[in-house]
Amino acid sequence: MDPRSEVLLRQADLFQGPLLIAGAAADGLLGQLPHAHAWTWHAGDQALLEQRFTGRSHYGVEVPQVPFDAAVLFLPKSRDLAAYLLNALASRLGGRELYLVGEKRGGIEGAAKQLQAFGKPRKLDSARHCQLWQVTVDNALEAKPLESLAERFELALEDGPLQVVSLPGVFSHGRLDRGTALLLQHLEQLPVGHVLDFGCGAGVLGATIKRRYPQSNVTLLDVDAFAVAASRLTLAANGLQGEVISGDGIDAAPDNLTVILSNPPFHTGVHTDYQAAENLLRKSSKILQKGGEIRLVANSFLRYQPLLHEALGNCEIRAEADGFRIYRATRG
Repeated sequence: MDPRSEVLLRQADLFQGPLLIAGAAADGLLGQLPHAHAWTWHAGDQALLEQRFTGRSHYGVEVPQVPFDAAVLFLPKSRDLAAYLLNALASRLGGRELYLVGEKRGGIEGAAKQLQAFGKPRKLDSARHCQLWQVTVDNALEAKPLESLAERFELALEDGPLQVVSLPGVFSHGRLDRGTALLLQHLEQLPVGHVLDFGCGAGVLGATIKRRYPQSNVTLLDVDAFAVAASRLTLAANGLQGEVISGDGIDAAPDNLTVILSNPPFHTGVHTDYQAAENLLRKSSKILQKGGEIRLVANSFLRYQPLLHEALGNCEIRAEADGFRIYRATRG
């Protein structure tokens, strides 16, 4: 069980009534708290929780419309996202209890100061390298619309400026990361067809490809509901059409693809996690059509080239700069 869930169960008497657990881990916590519901923005966690606790887990970027007398937030990595989530939860909890739980190395002590906006926070427990904080919501601020927290910036590309809309919690929020910037310089001579932007984030790659190759169909895929929402906003801001879907990894992608583009993630919260990227590389041959190609950017220290060789029988390094490499491989 997730150590944050274990800390909650040490104080289980506090959580026996209607409870919303925001950012809940995909473990057995709901089985120990029969009146609790989960809210998650991670498609993989949602699938696991729904399988085990049908109807008690809710996926999306807005507070689910279920009754609750108290709420717990599992601290996310992003401080901006934590602020949005705390505000959204507190707006439903005037005079009632809001809890925050997180790992010490995830910055729980600093994040607990964000509770001061709603009342006087106090630490209830410290165990399993985690802390549990509580505040009675004396100041129930009106919930801020998510889109009002968007960061908008413009990219100067060869074929004109691209408007990017990023949301709290999305990778490289409010700016273009160096890896994607390098990949944007190496999108020439892609075959026209069905293109997948895997781990789309705010939709920079997908939107760029749709504008540069308008005859291609573009699908943008991410595990995170906030990234899915941001990608839709980015496409709309540029008057572009594309399919944006949520799903846990490459298994959620359509088949018979012409191109896969990606700056694949290798973190889950504060933890390193190569599974999504490695699954993408290993299964690329199964979802690419004959002659299709995968082109991706990755930190130079990541050993992706042997995985692509194994999956597709070839791999070349197209460019290398600023600690990143561009890889290209084709299905024969």
